[in-house]
Amino acid sequence: MSPEALSELIFNIANTLVSEGKAGTLTADLIPPQAKFVVMRPKDRAHGDWASNAAMQLAKKAGMKPRDLAELFAAELTNADGIKSVEVAGPGFINITLDSASAAAVVDTVLEAGSDYGKNDHLSGKTLNLEFVSANPTGPIHIGGTRWAAVGDSMARVLEANGAKVVREYYFNDHGEQINRFAKSLVAAAHGEETPIDGYKGAYIDEIAKRVIDEANADGVDVLSLPRVDGGADQDGNPLGEGDSEQREEFRKRAVPMMFDEIQRSMKNFRVNFDVWFHENSLYSDGEVDQAIADLRARGDIYEKDGATWFESTKHGDDKDRVIIKSDGNYAYFAADIAYYRNKRHRETNPADVAIYMLGADHHGYIGRMMAMCEAFGDKPGENMQILIGQLVNVMKDGKAVRMSKRAGNVVTIDDLTDAIGVDASRYSLARTDYNSPVDIDLNLLSSHSNENPVYYVQYAHARSCNVDRNAAAAGITYEGADVSLLDTTADGEVLAALAQWPALLREAGDLRAPHRVAHYLEDLAATYHKWYNVERVVPMELTDPEARGEQADAIRIAKAPEPARAAARLKLNDAVKTVIAEGLDLLGVTAPDKM
Repeated sequence: MSPEALSELIFNIANTLVSEGKAGTLTADLIPPQAKFVVMRPKDRAHGDWASNAAMQLAKKAGMKPRDLAELFAAELTNADGIKSVEVAGPGFINITLDSASAAAVVDTVLEAGSDYGKNDHLSGKTLNLEFVSANPTGPIHIGGTRWAAVGDSMARVLEANGAKVVREYYFNDHGEQINRFAKSLVAAAHGEETPIDGYKGAYIDEIAKRVIDEANADGVDVLSLPRVDGGADQDGNPLGEGDSEQREEFRKRAVPMMFDEIQRSMKNFRVNFDVWFHENSLYSDGEVDQAIADLRARGDIYEKDGATWFESTKHGDDKDRVIIKSDGNYAYFAADIAYYRNKRHRETNPADVAIYMLGADHHGYIGRMMAMCEAFGDKPGENMQILIGQLVNVMKDGKAVRMSKRAGNVVTIDDLTDAIGVDASRYSLARTDYNSPVDIDLNLLSSHSNENPVYYVQYAHARSCNVDRNAAAAGITYEGADVSLLDTTADGEVLAALAQWPALLREAGDLRAPHRVAHYLEDLAATYHKWYNVERVVPMELTDPEARGEQADAIRIAKAPEPARAAARLKLNDAVKTVIAEGLDLLGVTAPDKM
């Protein structure tokens, strides 16, 4: 019996007690939804397999003492199939012990469902637009964007496992000043000049500049001979780069697609596949910025002041109103944000019921204006628009921060990280920590084959379970004759309980937008499995003591060899663990090796 089944049983008992007039002043309308009846694993195994605080939840509404109400629940639970015993403890906890067959039923449930075990459809009917990474196309993906790639793709997989339709989206900021600075930097590099004071540095700038020149030459264009305007210098003599010119536009036109291609390649190599690659520039070229402003104007949220056009965001909870068209006629950056949200909600293909934005720590100040804009369009902030803010990543090696990248200057890029520790370790280590918290990536640890390395520890559990299968096949052990009720040892029980908790954990990870909970669960399951492996056998252990002979050797083998029905049951338990670990790793975009 699973925790969900027990929760449903407790919910039904509450209704039965009300209908029979045994629950004091409690009425059916005061009983919370089933999901509110939490069934948990006691820390002290002497308290049973599962525990519930349902009586304490309902006692005040019933006008009863929690223990008295708990006794009524216990009496009903004791008569239920699959429950061995029920005790009331403390102020009113209900401690439940299952019979071995009921506890072990999860094994067959896992094996029958396979990789679908734990998946559900409670988010079905909703389209979630999940925008993540969205780094400017002015350089390689840095470590912060790499974290969002790992967290975002894992979150998408978890949401899909909960039945949602997820649109993975990357927003290319290919309009505005950052692109101008990028083009200036390339032109300066092409002429062997210093980087403009507001420009981009790194060997990749020289690489892209050379590629632009080579591509242009192949097309019969001498890009360096195109008209160029010197941008002058600042008051300290630092070069500002060049002004608007045909040469800069040619570099921009050719270089930005090159960076697009590099970013797309990096994402694909990182096992992240986007459904939509959205270009900011299209919002202007297709007239969507003007249309979005017109919509807000019609709603009474736009006004003119000091020659500029303003969004009256204070009407919707922002701390100040926001300029969207500056007095010089140029659009403020927020104008594109308004149009982009409107586009997500009303596009012809897969309009978003929920638009989820995954933003860096430096965007915390944007939340107020974004939520105000959401409300101004008639939507619900926090429901139709959700904003997740990620924290910083520190890369460490030999106890020191790693900062230098040969290509990109004073940053660590996605390719730097994967070259150092591989895609599996990179994705797992970045996704296993709550994005709300800073994370340290220890390159030494994550490249080691030790139990301290979390990704290795989990993957090794899967590889070990595969090895058990190989050994069982060699010994002629199959599922035939399996009796899961024989999975009655303490170690068996811990693994069974861990497996039973997966469906609730998966649902919680989706609802809370918390893929890191999947990683933590996998580490707990792996730890439980490794302990089980060390004390329980599917296949008899090989003789390890070369001095043991005769009766002594036979005694060792007899002590380690389970009877056939138990061995077959343990093989099924082993394979259930293998199934769930493989599924969990896949949700994190990490491979499940069969050998290590």
